[in-house]
Amino acid sequence: KDTVTTVAAMKSANTQLKSTITEIGDIDDIYDITDDMADLMEDMDEVNNVLASNYATPDDIDEADLEAELDLLEDEFETEADADATPSYLQDDALPAQPTSAPGVELDIPQAPSGLGEDGLPMRVR
Repeated sequence: KDTVTTVAAMKSANTQLKSTITEIGDIDDIYDITDDMADLMEDMDEVNNVLASNYATPDDIDEADLEAELDLLEDEFETEADADATPSYLQDDALPAQPTSAPGVELDIPQAPSGLGEDGLPMRVR
């Protein structure tokens, strides 16, 4: 009984294969398709190689050289950041929020002229 089932399955598979092969067409068409696919894959490999090429970095630079250059750039960036910092005399916390005395009281600022001289120019009265 198992043999009969196996033979029936083989006949069914044979019929299915024949119908599939007639749907596919000539074997030469399959060879042509696989050749075309191989050509396309070679073209894609060539495109990928062109896109992967690096023109900016020479081949003789190793990882240590790149790390050293990166460290120098970081140091330079920190120096520039320090130079761009706001000076202490311009920072908000250096000045009081509101004046604590009238102008001229703490400083020795001379008074404005209070009278006119003989020539009509302002003069300080002593």
